[in-house]
Amino acid sequence: MKAIMVMFDSLNRRMLPPYGGDWVHAPNFSRLAERTLTFDNAYIGSMPCMPARRELHTGRPNFLHRGWGPLEPFDDSMPQILKESGVYTHFATDHYHYFEDGGCTYHTKYSSWEFFRGQEGDPWIGQVADPPVPAHLGNSRRQDWVNREQMRHEEDQPQPQTFKAGIDFMHRNCNEDNWFLQIETFDPHEPFFSQRKYKDLYAKHYDEYKGDHFDWPAYGKVKESPEEVEHCRHEYAALMSMCDVYMGQVLDAMDELDLWKDTMLIVNTDHGFLLGEHDSWAKCWLPFYQELAHIPFFVWDPRCGKRGERRNSLVQTIDIAPTLLDFFGVEIPTDMLGKPLGETIATDSPVRETALFGMFGSHVNVTDGRYVYMRGAEGPEDSVPCHYTHMPTNMTQPFKTDAMSELSLAEPFSFTKGSRTMRIPGAGWYKAQKDTRLYDVQLDPLQSAPLEDPETEERMIAELVRLMKECDAPPEQYERLGLAERA
Repeated sequence: MKAIMVMFDSLNRRMLPPYGGDWVHAPNFSRLAERTLTFDNAYIGSMPCMPARRELHTGRPNFLHRGWGPLEPFDDSMPQILKESGVYTHFATDHYHYFEDGGCTYHTKYSSWEFFRGQEGDPWIGQVADPPVPAHLGNSRRQDWVNREQMRHEEDQPQPQTFKAGIDFMHRNCNEDNWFLQIETFDPHEPFFSQRKYKDLYAKHYDEYKGDHFDWPAYGKVKESPEEVEHCRHEYAALMSMCDVYMGQVLDAMDELDLWKDTMLIVNTDHGFLLGEHDSWAKCWLPFYQELAHIPFFVWDPRCGKRGERRNSLVQTIDIAPTLLDFFGVEIPTDMLGKPLGETIATDSPVRETALFGMFGSHVNVTDGRYVYMRGAEGPEDSVPCHYTHMPTNMTQPFKTDAMSELSLAEPFSFTKGSRTMRIPGAGWYKAQKDTRLYDVQLDPLQSAPLEDPETEERMIAELVRLMKECDAPPEQYERLGLAERA
């Protein structure tokens, strides 16, 4: 048996044709939906990038115990478990956060790996002279413009190189058995940089737009005009169309090499992205609305052979690790809280009634697929979450020494294999959310008005607490949410 996972970053569900985004030119995502199963109730777990990837490895939520960071020494890693069980694992990526302080323990879990440089502000090309920068809106980063100078042709961009490497692996190993391939691209994460031919797919808009360069919205409230917002959405759509082309190349290789008969295919993302909805850009600084939390998810499982159908069961990123382990017949560690999706794929059999998601120090959210409950910080003002870690790093650097001076040793959690961790107070750069909200996303899919429904809220609180206990959440998480009496 073989398995391929194609992972995109910031893939907005509502921009994809299988989920209603008919104005976006993405025929290969439509083709993907015909060849796989499309999940209508897939949700994130931990936000943002590296927390999502930690739970991709470990099959359990990350955000209640620490923020952005590496895999911990006690973590179960799905690729490593596969490798140690005789399954060859290969990783091809252009996601540069894997190679910073806060992500540097992930790629080594695979049998082999490849990395392609140049996304966003990746410190790649060394250049002393300042690059030319056009008049622009939103964000701009000097290193990004230095990098773009080296990517004047499509084949020079990291996404095409990443997919080429993955497809080369498929060709080299199509006649071998027992391998897992992860093709992961940073696109369509901002900045929304694509070649002219993808913009030409939306020629009418680009012919009419006369404003400044705008392909990198700043995280925050929309300050731009409606025309500028629409332009940025088209820049995202153009990059999405580029992603679609390379997704199509994977499908072509599956056809050419006759891999459908014995190869699982998973296509997923870490989260969505706000493109002006809720009068906001991006993520992390605001509640995790459906545009961020409700994600696209596609699966082909040759064991059941179902395709071209939809699944309504509630699933999450934490389910991917146990699903792959189960597919290869490898024992699932007891600390994994995700569920193998074999029966869900075959028959839409549910694996959970509710799902927990959020970001360290922010809302703790729970959904049953219809209602979304966002619990804000309702406890004492001085109650803050603590990082529990052996690896005290943020995104690009270790914790500051003043934070380390306040550390203490915590007793082992249920999942730390008997080891004590450092307990370090502080929420880092994450934004605390203080307002609690309940939405009925079936009747109010745009989440335009919070719902007043005490009975439903009480039911969702009970589920939130139950799932926090299942995760062995630390006491101060209950305290800051005003739920200490239920811990």
